Amino acid sequence: MTSISGYIFRQLAFATLFVAGALVLLISLFGSLRLIDFIVNRGLPVAVLFEMTALNLPKFMAVVLPIAIFAAILVVYNKLTNDSELVVMRAAGIGQISLARPGLVLGVLGVLVGYALQLYLVPASTHAFKLQQFNYRNSYGSVLLQEQRFNTPVSGLTIYVRERSGEGELRGIFAHDSRDPERPVTYTAERGTASQTGQGTRVVLFNGSQQEVDRESGRLTLFNFDQYSLDLSLLSQDVSTRWREPEERFLGSLLWPGDGLHDRTYSGQLIAEGHRRLTSPLHILAFAAVAMAVLLSGDLNRRGQASRILLAIALIFALQVAALGLFNVSRRSLAIIPFSYALPVGAILFSIYWLVRNPRHRPTVAADA
Repeated sequence: MTSISGYIFRQLAFATLFVAGALVLLISLFGSLRLIDFIVNRGLPVAVLFEMTALNLPKFMAVVLPIAIFAAILVVYNKLTNDSELVVMRAAGIGQISLARPGLVLGVLGVLVGYALQLYLVPASTHAFKLQQFNYRNSYGSVLLQEQRFNTPVSGLTIYVRERSGEGELRGIFAHDSRDPERPVTYTAERGTASQTGQGTRVVLFNGSQQEVDRESGRLTLFNFDQYSLDLSLLSQDVSTRWREPEERFLGSLLWPGDGLHDRTYSGQLIAEGHRRLTSPLHILAFAAVAMAVLLSGDLNRRGQASRILLAIALIFALQVAALGLFNVSRRSLAIIPFSYALPVGAILFSIYWLVRNPRHRPTVAADA
């Protein structure tokens, strides 16, 4: 790579990092709003917010990386045009491909990073996120008990909590346990706390009473207690038996689903998701190639390249819409999958052809009058 190419590439790399970092931060802030509400209202530790947000970062990066590279190419090459640097470079005999090489190299590096994200980092982090989410929902019984609502954490058990304190304490508790239809029991208590024990999740009630009606005699039995442990029995599902969703699977288990009931039922969706993982990084290079072809072909115009920038954005938008459409159709018909590969590969080849077909070495500026 020549010094001029290195000069352009450094600007592109810096712009890509800036745009990608800003977009990831923005998406993380919006995504954390739901987590903040979940944590504050249900008494989870604040550290959970940072942990869950960090696990989502690879997924966010995979989404913003193509946009960041495309935006960086538009901004940097438009700036080079407005500052007449491209005019000077062409006057010095630098060809189209040489001018486009930094953007194309950045696109190839983006493809490599995209494959690292799609094939390992995103499924690994998403699987860890789902596991933590599953564990928090099942291990922290208090997170399921919302105040001033009749909560049903398990079938046959209804719990009302008047108020929750910031320390996870529950106040004004009413619970009706009919998991044993022959022996329904009603509990009231001034306060309580949820805790995790070796036998499952329990709510420890303080200063309350237990009421039970004998269905045969109709006699009411009532006794008061200072402390009573109510079993929530939330751990009805083992973590190891949880079905892995497509987004948290690695490529092998997507392209070759297992023999389980869910895998057989959703085999088409799993295979389509596997091919989407393979084609998504190619769109990064396609975005870069389309941007280069639109910006570098034709005559330079000192009055700006707004029309070309809008054209590039429109082409990328159409490319993305077509990719999404093919993915949705391929989930129902796997015969469409070859077109998912042909779309980005065709866009790359046609863009490079367009650059080669239109070599412009003229240092003059057109349409300046």
